[in-house]
Amino acid sequence: MRNLGSNNLLGMLCVTGLLIFSGCSSTYQLKSIQASKIEMTPTYEVNPDKAVVAALAPYKSKVDSIMSPVIGTSAMDMTSKSPESLLSNLVADVLWSYANSLPGESIDFSVINLGGLRSNLPKGVITYGTIYEILPFENTLCVLSLKGSDVKSLFADIAKVGGQGISHANLVISKSYNADLLDATIGGKAIDDNKIYRVATIDYLAEGNDGLISFQKSENKVYPKGAILRNIFLEYVKAKAAKGEMVSSALDGRISIKK
Repeated sequence: MRNLGSNNLLGMLCVTGLLIFSGCSSTYQLKSIQASKIEMTPTYEVNPDKAVVAALAPYKSKVDSIMSPVIGTSAMDMTSKSPESLLSNLVADVLWSYANSLPGESIDFSVINLGGLRSNLPKGVITYGTIYEILPFENTLCVLSLKGSDVKSLFADIAKVGGQGISHANLVISKSYNADLLDATIGGKAIDDNKIYRVATIDYLAEGNDGLISFQKSENKVYPKGAILRNIFLEYVKAKAAKGEMVSSALDGRISIKK
């Protein structure tokens, strides 16, 4: 996990204190606000305040002890970008596989958002901190049902935003952003408008966020207890390491732009 400079942390603590203080009853009234822009640059990392560093040292040591252990190895550098990428393909595949392992579930395809992947996966060792940097949010698995006609609308939503992470579906879109959906299949088959498809995604998207408003038409939502996306991915990496395997991914044209 990337270390914050001491001045950055001190600023965060000060802001927190001000917010707490402002919650107390007071006869003071706000008359005006003055603000200025302060660019946060590596300068704050070069000469940290020694007193602040000393005060935070016990906490930093504890965090480092949790985040530093190696849990696996990546065979390649993986980034996240549209319309598809190594990292988004991998995480979507992992979510699909996990959801399919749940009792009574048969998942047709999965969807994650590119915006939820906040860092890259570098080639080499993978630590707990690596995974927390990639998936810092407490997003949980949501399994839901969508009618085929609504699945087409969902894929059109994905085309409009230029792509998202998907698994076991293939989309052809017209351009890199604000695109039209030209073709879509699930598991290599045409979409049946009247069929009910089972979808694995995250709670944030299930509410229709990140432009995927068609998820609001879904039914039979299930939120498996404790199924946080970050933890699912952590366990996947550990399982690969236990088998002596490295984590890898591939670009397979699951979202392609028609030339």
